[in-house]
Amino acid sequence: MKVCIRVILGAKKYWGYLILSMISIIVLTLTQLYAPWVIKELTDLATKGDPEIAAKASKMGLNLLAAYALQALCSFTRGYSAHYGAYHYLADLRTALYDKLQHLSLNYFNDKQTGQLVSRIMNDAANVELLLAHAIPDLIINVFIFLSVAAILFSINVKLAAASFITTPFLYLINIFYARVVLPKFRLNQKAIGDLNGALQDNLSGVKEIQVFNQQEYEIRKIGMLARRQSNTFLNAMRLGELFHPFISFFSAAGTVIIIIYGGYLASIGEVSIADIVGFILYLGLFYQPITRLSDVNEQLHTAIAGCERVFEVMDEESSIKEKINPTQLTNMKGDIEFRHVTFHYIEGSPIIKNFDLKIQSGTTVALVGPTGVGKTTLVSLLNRFYDPVQGSILIDNCDLKDVSLKSLRDNVSMVLQDVYLFTGTVFENIAYSCRNATKEQIITVAQKAQAHEFIMDLEHGYDTYIGERGVKLSGGQKQRLAIARALLRDAPILLLDEATSALDNQTEAAIQQALSILSAGRTTLMIAHRLSTIKSADQIVVLEGTGVAEQGTHETLLKKKGIYARLHAAQDI
Repeated sequence: MKVCIRVILGAKKYWGYLILSMISIIVLTLTQLYAPWVIKELTDLATKGDPEIAAKASKMGLNLLAAYALQALCSFTRGYSAHYGAYHYLADLRTALYDKLQHLSLNYFNDKQTGQLVSRIMNDAANVELLLAHAIPDLIINVFIFLSVAAILFSINVKLAAASFITTPFLYLINIFYARVVLPKFRLNQKAIGDLNGALQDNLSGVKEIQVFNQQEYEIRKIGMLARRQSNTFLNAMRLGELFHPFISFFSAAGTVIIIIYGGYLASIGEVSIADIVGFILYLGLFYQPITRLSDVNEQLHTAIAGCERVFEVMDEESSIKEKINPTQLTNMKGDIEFRHVTFHYIEGSPIIKNFDLKIQSGTTVALVGPTGVGKTTLVSLLNRFYDPVQGSILIDNCDLKDVSLKSLRDNVSMVLQDVYLFTGTVFENIAYSCRNATKEQIITVAQKAQAHEFIMDLEHGYDTYIGERGVKLSGGQKQRLAIARALLRDAPILLLDEATSALDNQTEAAIQQALSILSAGRTTLMIAHRLSTIKSADQIVVLEGTGVAEQGTHETLLKKKGIYARLHAAQDI
């Protein structure tokens, strides 16, 4: 019930269309109730031998024709208005759900499959349309028909009406039991769909690796297993539904049998007319129809509610990164950075960084080096506030990041990751992603600085070349150069480079290092590198080991210490 109310309140902007649909439903129901009454009255005229039967029948026929015309109009208005409101709200909900995912911290995504989240947006969210355009209207129309027909039945004959209720408790109990058994099954079905989508997303994204390691047969079996599991889950729910349908039909038919037998008895003692019996039986079909369809409506409601619950589960998710009310806006930023007693872990009890302290003066270049797993990339992620420290604080220009607006923070930080992500689109669109209003001249300038212009011009359509999903048509080095150009275009006072030149050959790397040196002038640069040749000119090199700083100094100073950095330097034979 709470889910239904939340969906209805969420669709407030489209209430006008939904109310019009409800009005159409009421009028449509009233026109459906008119036809049996006409037949009852005509039967009454015929059995009584009314001399004006022809004229009265003609009048009733024309009224019935008008009712059918109104019924057709209301049927269209009901369907279109309900779907118009439902689909527009669905578009709004999908957008809101995507926006919610965009603002959740990276912690949320660490244990989620992309395909499952896509399923929430596409499959689960679609259930609001089922709820607003089908389940709720069907529930209302069935309740209205039930109450209206019950009133008519009692107006025709109280005894027959009372007899018609004999089977309703059985029908009600069957539907209640059906609802309690089937609802969990449909929830499992929604989860099974999400699991299948997640596996498909993973496999299609990693199709190259699957082919490289000849794992096609294994993956086919895995997808087949998940597909069969989803089918079996759905069929299990449907089997229970089909099991109950015969019982519902039986008790509905039993009610009609009771009326025929009891109605015949009442007619024999003169308590009911033939016309009343005919009308009663016609209305009885409408009376049992809502009860018979209750299982179908329940099925729709439970399917829709199960999907909507999964949507609202995401919408209600609390982000671990919370922006304070009226946060500080970073303007005219110098770029001083300080890590103050910072501790962070992904898994509680296993700190990646512990009591970490580091000051970076504005306009300087600091390099982080050390073995894999010591927290180099984590520090960069913390600085961008993808995560918050477990303890301690990070300051920029003496402002705690937790007091700063996320937008102003990230507007002042440009970043190049080791794992480059390019969007489906053109070369121009991917470079311009960091600055939507950039001109063609600005794009070309940063591409030249990133040593990308030459290979871009060799592409089929130059900057307008479509590069495919994740830049599949480009080499690793080409993708990284586009990512560097994208970061250069941002022109932010803080530059973060996480193995930004790892996929480049030595000649290109040397050229880009020269461009990055020019770019770094006057701005704060924090770089991560395994190739120590790329950080010789850094103002400060920080060597990480364990959960903290092992050594710190310039390239020459660290070599003289003959410590960890010197050993790494010797191992690379620079």
